Amino acid sequence: MHTFSTTVTRRALLMLIAAALALLGIVATSGWLADSTRQFSGSVSRMTSLRVAAGTLLSQLQDAEIGQRGYLLTEDRQYLKPYETATTAVDTTIARLHDLAGGNTDALRIVDRLAVLAADKREELAQTIALMEAGRRDEALAVVRTGRGMMLMDDARRSLADLITPADAQLDTQLSTLIGQARASGWVANLGGLFIVLVVGGAVWIAFRYAQDLMRAQSAIQALNDTLEQRVSERTKELQRANDEIQRFAYIVSHDLRAPLVNVMGFTGEFEAGLASVRAHLDRQPADGDDAVASEARRAVAEDMPEAIGFIRASTSKMDRLINAILALSRQGGRTLNPEPVAMRALLESVVASFRHQAGEQHCTIDIEGHLPVLVSDRLALEQVFGNLLDNAIKYLDPARTGRIAIRGRVEDGRLVFDVVDNGRGIPPQDHERIFELFRRSGVQDRPGEGIGLAYVRTLIRRLQGEVAVESVPGQGSVFRISLPRSLTQLSEKHVHDA
Repeated sequence: MHTFSTTVTRRALLMLIAAALALLGIVATSGWLADSTRQFSGSVSRMTSLRVAAGTLLSQLQDAEIGQRGYLLTEDRQYLKPYETATTAVDTTIARLHDLAGGNTDALRIVDRLAVLAADKREELAQTIALMEAGRRDEALAVVRTGRGMMLMDDARRSLADLITPADAQLDTQLSTLIGQARASGWVANLGGLFIVLVVGGAVWIAFRYAQDLMRAQSAIQALNDTLEQRVSERTKELQRANDEIQRFAYIVSHDLRAPLVNVMGFTGEFEAGLASVRAHLDRQPADGDDAVASEARRAVAEDMPEAIGFIRASTSKMDRLINAILALSRQGGRTLNPEPVAMRALLESVVASFRHQAGEQHCTIDIEGHLPVLVSDRLALEQVFGNLLDNAIKYLDPARTGRIAIRGRVEDGRLVFDVVDNGRGIPPQDHERIFELFRRSGVQDRPGEGIGLAYVRTLIRRLQGEVAVESVPGQGSVFRISLPRSLTQLSEKHVHDA
């Protein structure tokens, strides 16, 4: 199921990426088309304005010429109004054409020629009107009959055509390009939309398949859950029986080991008493330096045999402590926990008070810091846990500095966390887990102990549904961190229900 879920997620992600890329392509194409349209719109507007300005210039020249002809024919000054208006506006129109030509060298050249033609045309018109106003009508008509004005207008029309024709061609090209781009954008949008539809359809199909598989998995889980309670109950009973057998075995083995150990210790005492009698007897006998056997016997009684008895007593004492530890662990596993409200500050003050003398001998301070919460747990187990940790911290202080031990508590992620902090020798990283194993110790073995205390602590903490771990740096100190539930009763009930 996990593999299928991963596959579905990967496929859905790929489809999402593909759809995003398609959408990005559509957006990019649309943006490109919009930018091109904006550029072409500006160019089209400029070309259109150029065309309009060219037509305006031609119209102004024609209006000026019509006004001149009417005045020459009728001598009525009313005909000079269009002439005067047109000749005044010509300069503005030519300036407008010059601006619209922009950086186009050919267009600027044509506009400059139009400016010259317009100036010549206005000069020709002004000359005839001046002659007419002077009463020299025949001379004015003679100027008209020369055809110079008509040639100037024809040149102006050709120049305007030279200006408009490239603009129209450029406008047609740009419109064709714009239409092609719009068509391409339409294809991209259509294909992209089709691709997105296919991707969405594929995603829906994958989601449908995943939903079907999920429903099948849920049905299978439900079927397993229907029999889970019974199977867990049976397995729990088997584990309980196995645990009881282990405890009984540990108790029996410890008891059976203790019987011969007591005999060994008793006979060692008898042997030691007999040895004292032999030594007293030899001491009353005069020493004979020539008797090698007697000298060897005296040395054995005085040196070798007491040393051997010392080794026997040390070994039996160590074995007795180990047997007692095994019995204690066995009894602890069978002890019924008694959850009750425990004020941790009061409990820790009581535990610390029992170590004041031992800490004073080591010139060590023990502080309880901050606000310590109240929890529901087994009081005796907590006293044993913190007692073992304090004993361990005092035992392994660093003689090179004043010992300091602090106990702190806090709430973290709904659980209660307690730290026992010391500035002792510290523990190498490779031993951080090893020290919680039975009969395991770390560092220089210059302190009494059998490697049982921390194993006992972990056993108790796990019975309290908690965890214990250590953080330590050699030469700086250690932090033993305990995490416990707020209420052992509630957690135990949940645990039983789950089981």
